[in-house]
Amino acid sequence: MKIFMKLNFLLLLLTLLISCDNTDNGRLTALRPNDVLLAFGDSLTSGVGARPELGYPAQLNRLLSRKVVNAGVPGEISAEGARRLPGLLDQHKPELLIICHGGNDILRKLDREELRTNLRRMYEAANQRDVKVVLIAVPQLGFGLEDVKLYQELAEELKIPILQGTLAELLANNQYKSDPIHLNGQGYGRLAEAVADLLAENGAL
Repeated sequence: MKIFMKLNFLLLLLTLLISCDNTDNGRLTALRPNDVLLAFGDSLTSGVGARPELGYPAQLNRLLSRKVVNAGVPGEISAEGARRLPGLLDQHKPELLIICHGGNDILRKLDREELRTNLRRMYEAANQRDVKVVLIAVPQLGFGLEDVKLYQELAEELKIPILQGTLAELLANNQYKSDPIHLNGQGYGRLAEAVADLLAENGAL
């Protein structure tokens, strides 16, 4: 009887531990009204193809009623971004970092493993400062747009939320594009809505 009770206790303890682990994976801290979000990336973050107030960070700012800093630099590759990010984190002290980077690496056919390493460096810079991270998957441009797989693989490895498929769907639809590789104001609005939904699903809102 005592052995049976001990086994039941151990099973209960194991179940609780697994439950706690699953609950924490990928969860974000609830954002307070004065918290800052840092939208980090290249031209898709800076808002090329639309007026400044219609870029996705500005539209996300309005959706969330929280400050969203636009830290996008057109033409930047991931190695440059990984070097630039720590200073921005120290300057703005965000609660949440949204990474949408790597499109220029993909367009220039740069080494994919270097891209993975640089994205991981961005995550580590934020993690060292206790900043939560969200990743936006970037698609491979060409016939039949689809996300580059390393984004999902990295998100699973780092246990961070990822927005998948959205950029691919928007860039496949001329209604949402200003040119073959950039969105228009309506497209950036859809991207902002998808990011807001992802944040809500993962506990930030």
